Amino acid sequence: MPEKRTLERARDAKREGKSPTSQAGEFVREEMHHIREGKHGARSTKQAIAIGLSKARRAGVKLGSPPKGSAKRTRESARSASRAGRQHRKASPRRSRATLRALKREPRGAATHQALARQTRQAARRRGPAARRAAARKAVETKGREGRRRAAQKAAATRKAA
Repeated sequence: MPEKRTLERARDAKREGKSPTSQAGEFVREEMHHIREGKHGARSTKQAIAIGLSKARRAGVKLGSPPKGSAKRTRESARSASRAGRQHRKASPRRSRATLRALKREPRGAATHQALARQTRQAARRRGPAARRAAARKAVETKGREGRRRAAQKAAATRKAA
């Protein structure tokens, strides 16, 4: 069950007209915090993200289906999580315990800053230069004046450090 604060943040994002993926980002963020504070682990960053997205679907965020290339089991799991988001039925305690016990045995390295950065770069490389450029353009549009200024200062500092 997601924390009340996460649900509120996702609801606020929806009210502000943000995309479903931005709303789901709150759940992924919560998942990373859980791993970092030692509540449970994950085998990979990808798995940690998947857990967060599943929680988002179960909370009623209208996320699209996984990409065509993903495993059949992944797509079925996403479909079932979306269905669970439409019907509000409490998860069985036995299933919840089993999931948590399995996750507690997993390593904690999936939510480190290095692991997240590695995953982000990998995902960006898969998208190609045109998509990256479009994402950067959109970021510039949505950042606002103060955000652009901060980003420029950060970039200058990075260039100076390198």
